[in-house]
This record gives sequence, structure tokens and C-alpha cells, in this order.
Amino acid sequence: MRSFVLSLATLLAFAGTGFAQTNTGASTAPKVKTAATATTKTATTKKKTAAPAKSATVTRAAAQQKKAPPVAQQKLRGSRYGGFAPAAMAAPVPTPDLDLSSPRSLSLVNYNTKEELTVTYWSNGAYHRSALDQLNQFLRDTRTSAATEMDPLLFDVLWHTARISGYGGQVEVLSAFRSPESNAWLASVSRGVARDSQHMNGNAMDIRFPGVPVFRIRQAARSLNMGGVGFYPRSGFVHIDTGPVRYW
Repeated sequence: MRSFVLSLATLLAFAGTGFAQTNTGASTAPKVKTAATATTKTATTKKKTAAPAKSATVTRAAAQQKKAPPVAQQKLRGSRYGGFAPAAMAAPVPTPDLDLSSPRSLSLVNYNTKEELTVTYWSNGAYHRSALDQLNQFLRDTRTSAATEMDPLLFDVLWHTARISGYGGQVEVLSAFRSPESNAWLASVSRGVARDSQHMNGNAMDIRFPGVPVFRIRQAARSLNMGGVGFYPRSGFVHIDTGPVRYW
């Protein structure tokens, strides 16, 4: 009997030790698992938080690109005979060194009437009134004979354009001052004529330099950056004016 009791006590002692070890292992394992899970959840949360910010940035950039109009849509064409409508802004042309001291003379021929005029309109830092009067009459509206006070700066644009082009001959003038009546008539027979043409303001001319390619005349006039320049290679002339700087 005593031997049986001792054996039972020994068995219970081993069972208690094993139970204690099992409980210790069970209580330790969750701590490690919990820490790993917390780390994993934290990392996952950070990634999920960062993702929307990146997505929002890409979305805003895409939206801005859609809002920005393409370059082609920003281009505006000038009218057929040098109207006021702005044209596409092209790459700037380097401004050349200008002669600001030499006397300025023009030799002109009216393409429509075949009249000719050679006059020195500027010297010693001043415009000459008598010469300007002759130019005003020469550049009159040949359809109605109406004349106006032409912008003297237009003559400077023409003179500098000829100098830069290396041209010293007679300038052919296809059109200069245009009365409102003549401009309205032209607009009614040609879709390209602007109803608010600069020609009516006395500050525009359509010109040719015989023997000089029209693209060279255009380039010279554009380099001045002093007004509008229209390029008409098929008709063989260039429009110049002292309105807003624009090209077509």
C-alpha cells in the first residue's frame, strides 16, 4: 500500500511539471506572434496611407495636362490683307544692329497707279514735314483718292527692313491707306480682308522688293519687333504695320 501511494505521488509530480511547461510555452508564443502581427499591420497601414497621396498627385498632374491647351490650339491666324487679328507667336528673331544716324530715304512705286516717289523723310534726328505730306498723298487710297496722316514709324519699319535685307532699289507698294468704304468693299468680295484692317489706320503697307525673296523680307521685318508682319509667298508680298507685334 505504501509503495502504491509513493508511485501515485511520483506520477502526479511529473504530470504537474509537464502541465506547467505546457502553459509556459503557450503564454510565451502569443507574445512573439502578437509583436510580429503588430509590425506587419503597421507596415501595411503605412503603405496603404502613402498610396493615396501618390495617386492624388498623379491625378492632379493628369488633370493639369488636360486643362493645358495644346500649342496648336493657341495659334491664331492673321487676316489676308494684314488685319488686326493676332497671329501665332513664332520663335523670336535676333534683333540686328540698327542704323540710327543716317538720313532715311525711300524710293517707291505705286503698283496700281505706277506713280513713283523718292524722298528723304528723316535726317538729323527729325522727320521732315514736307516729305511726310508727299508720302501721305502718294500712299492714298487709289480707289477713292482719300488720304490720311500715315504713321511715320511705318516708314522707319520699311526703311530698316530694306537695309537689313540688303535692298537699295525701288519698293513696290501694293496697298497702303485704305478708306473704310474701300475696305468694306474689299471685305465683301474677299473673305481674307479684315473689316478692322490696320490699313484703315494709316499704319500698314503691303510691299515687294523686286529680286528679293519674300521670306528674306519677312525675316528682316520680323527682326525689328516693331509691329505686325504678314507673309504671302503665293502673292509675292509682305505686309508690315505698326500695330501689335504679331506674325502670320
